[in-house]
Amino acid sequence: MMKIAVGCDHVGYELKGRILQHLEELGIAYHDFGTNSTERTDYPIFGEKVADAVASGAYDRGIVICGTGVGISIAANKVPGIRAVVCSEPYSALLSRQHNNSNILGLGARVVGGDLALMILDAWLKGEYEGGRHQHRLDLIAEIEKKHSGK
Repeated sequence: MMKIAVGCDHVGYELKGRILQHLEELGIAYHDFGTNSTERTDYPIFGEKVADAVASGAYDRGIVICGTGVGISIAANKVPGIRAVVCSEPYSALLSRQHNNSNILGLGARVVGGDLALMILDAWLKGEYEGGRHQHRLDLIAEIEKKHSGK
C-alpha cells in the first residue's frame, strides 16, 4: 500500500485539506507533516520534513504545497534522493512520474484551483516509472547530486 507524506506552508493549508480528503477517498495512507493553520510560517521547514520522510523510505512519495509550489519544491530538492516537481497541469505530472520517477509533487495554491489540483494529483498518482532509456538520465542526475554533496 502506498504511503504519502504531505506538507505545506500557511498559503497551502486550505488546498492541503482538499488533497488529504481526496487521498482518504482513494484509500491512500498519508501523514500530514503540517503546517496545521493559516498562521504565517516558512515553507522550507515543511519541504524538508516531507523530503526527509520520502528519502528515508518511510513514505513512498510526497506532496508539498505553497503559494506557487516552487519554493517548497526547491527546499525539498535539497535533500539527496529527492526529485520534486512543480506541476500546474496533469500532463507534466504524469510524465514526471513516467520519465523522471518524481517522488514529490509540488502544487501552487495560488496557481491551481482545487479541482485542477486533484486532476494533477490523480495523473501523478497514476503514473508509473518506465525505466529503460530514462534510467540513464536519472543515473546522471544522481551523479551530479553525489558530486555536489561531497558524498
